[in-house]
Amino acid sequence: MTDQPLEHRVEISVPEDAEVGVYAGFASVWRTRESFVLDFATEVRPPEVTRDPDSGAQFVHVPARVVARVRIPPGQVWELMKALEQNLSAYERETGGRGDGGA
Repeated sequence: MTDQPLEHRVEISVPEDAEVGVYAGFASVWRTRESFVLDFATEVRPPEVTRDPDSGAQFVHVPARVVARVRIPPGQVWELMKALEQNLSAYERETGGRGDGGA
C-alpha cells in the first residue's frame, strides 16, 4: 500500500427546488475573521435620483434585495478564484468576449 493520499471525489447534488437557481444582477463580498461572505442581489425597483438628508447631495438610489448569501471558509477562497478564472477564460475562448457589452 502507498502513502499517497487518496483522491477526493465530491458528488454534489442540488435540491430540486434550487435546480433553476436565482438571478442576481450583482454581488457584494465582505468578510469576518471566520469566513468570506458573498451576497448575491438583484434590483427590486428601478433606480431613482434622491437627495442625502444630511449633505443635500444627490445620488442614485438602487433598491436591491439579497437573493442568496453564501459563507465560505478563507481557505476555500483560492479554490473559488481559480474556478472562476478557469471558467471565465473558457467562456471568453468560446464566445470571444466578456458577455456584458464591455471591451
